[in-house]
Amino acid sequence: MSGVQLPFGLPEVDYSNYSNRQLAALPLGVLLAALLVIGGFWVVTGAPVDPGIAFTGGTEMRVVADGDATREDLRTAFDTQPASIRSVPSDDSYIVTFDADVQARQVESRAQDAGFEVLSVDSTSASFGESAQIQAIGGVIVAFAGMSVLVFGMFRTFVPSIAVVVSAFSDIVVPVALMNLLGIELTLGSVAALLMLIGYSVDSDILLNNHIIRRSGRFYESAYRAMETGITMTLTSLSAMIVMTLVATAFGIGLLSSIGLILVFGLATDLMNTYMLNMSLLRWWKYEGVGR
Repeated sequence: MSGVQLPFGLPEVDYSNYSNRQLAALPLGVLLAALLVIGGFWVVTGAPVDPGIAFTGGTEMRVVADGDATREDLRTAFDTQPASIRSVPSDDSYIVTFDADVQARQVESRAQDAGFEVLSVDSTSASFGESAQIQAIGGVIVAFAGMSVLVFGMFRTFVPSIAVVVSAFSDIVVPVALMNLLGIELTLGSVAALLMLIGYSVDSDILLNNHIIRRSGRFYESAYRAMETGITMTLTSLSAMIVMTLVATAFGIGLLSSIGLILVFGLATDLMNTYMLNMSLLRWWKYEGVGR
């Protein structure tokens, strides 16, 4: 209906076939489900997401098995049960994590006595981890609040502005809920990814809003022009993050793996929120004059 060719051979969706409620139903339903998951996890564990040792304190040790040693041999080598043992396929090593009350030198010595080669040992105190957690959460809140103020300052109209803010909020909440469901801990990499998602989300939503509000042309023509650019950017970034996550996981680069996985979740959510939820709110505002 617009004559604009969407990227990657994607079919052009005729938005006129769907009501605003139909477009908004799926994104809002996913957001509600994500909030319920986070709320339930919070009630059970006392935290909205499981924090990693960077925020709780603890010791992380990377070792290489000697000869025919197995994961079970590694588990029984210590007096204190490891919190987790993860394998790194690229070099046949293991990453062993202990809680904050374990002495790093003690577990390193026990691993060496059991015939394992210790490649690295990283330890974080509980007090430092708690301080880092407060700063990380505060950073995300400040970044989101600053983004919201900037968006309202740019558009100075309630509905288009709140559409961007709600979309960005969902882009953060849904990945956090998926982290809980998949057992992914909150790490420094996860926090960095959440901060990046705020930028990604605002970028695609502002692009759509600008084309519809400030560019000449009919609503759907402007929307499809924005989609032509926005979907290309998001799918390109999504593909890059998938590749980065796979490579980082294979080589045991935990920081990049966490960043990549959260961005994959968030970018996929952003496609849904931008071109369904945000689109429905903008059309509601444009044709029904709500909040204008």
